[in-house]
Amino acid sequence: MKKFSIAAWSALMLLCGLLSAQQTQPGKPCPAEGFSGGFSRGCPQKQFASPSDISAMMAALPDKPLAAPQSLRHVLVLCRANGWVHTSIPLAAKMVEYLGDKTGAWMTTITYDPAAITAENLKQYDAIFLDSTTGQFLDDPNDKAATQARRQALLDFVKGGKGLAGIHAATDSYHTSPRPASPGAEPTAPTGTWPEFNEMIGGFFKFHWSYPTLIPVKIDDPNSPLTSMFPAGGYEIVDETYTFAQNSFSRKRVHVLTSINYKKMSAEDKAKEPAATRRTDGDYALSYIQRVGNGRVFYEAHGHDEKVYYSRPFVAHMLAGIQYALGDLKADDSPSEK
Repeated sequence: MKKFSIAAWSALMLLCGLLSAQQTQPGKPCPAEGFSGGFSRGCPQKQFASPSDISAMMAALPDKPLAAPQSLRHVLVLCRANGWVHTSIPLAAKMVEYLGDKTGAWMTTITYDPAAITAENLKQYDAIFLDSTTGQFLDDPNDKAATQARRQALLDFVKGGKGLAGIHAATDSYHTSPRPASPGAEPTAPTGTWPEFNEMIGGFFKFHWSYPTLIPVKIDDPNSPLTSMFPAGGYEIVDETYTFAQNSFSRKRVHVLTSINYKKMSAEDKAKEPAATRRTDGDYALSYIQRVGNGRVFYEAHGHDEKVYYSRPFVAHMLAGIQYALGDLKADDSPSEK
């Protein structure tokens, strides 16, 4: 039997410790039942929502669709998170499923496997719902051909006339991290790493106000059927609120439905956003729609915390957005700025 020196043994133990730290993150245990928020790496992605959350969400479901389906619709919910993993992902997936079931607006398939995004498999669907997908959620690091095929299948699906809907972390995908260059320095602005997707989803993440921050919401298009469930004067929500890098989002491309009422935010909350990456226009869109090729895209920035899905207006907004993406709910989707 080969003997190890003390030095060699210590080095081996150090390596094992580093590998373990990368996988389990000491001090940050995997979320137990009832945990909310999320985690970065090292824990299996939760695939089941708690019964109490499902019950509260189901109580908020509308009884009927906002528009009659033109045909039997099928929606694919993709839940793959390759970066930050939100514990609300399974609940959001169930929201889509039960919205379709209760209103009769669509049938739902839920998957956590990006291999489902192929040109052949997508033929059976009318829309894809990106459920807080993060990082390079479609990519296979060991297969460049598969990665490219999945990316192209998604682009072709939407541009060819189908729909795409996304919630919360769907925009926290395919971008560099806004990290400081050195300790204590201001973070640098992120850049997109897949321009076609960045443009299609409407923008990419740069900063969020953490949960629970009270956010005043403005209704940018009170005449849209996608905002008919909200008071015309706006509303308030407590959630984690995403913002977009200034060069990634533009009203010249998307039709904004709701946005942060930035004028009503407190100076204290405004100051939490790093000055180096703060938007100079005060324009913080929350939900919007746009045409991409012959297809339709809907996005809603909130949806971090499970309690958001207990809200009747929020769930109705998601119903409207998905029905728009399917092509059943007609709405003005011309860019907000001509």
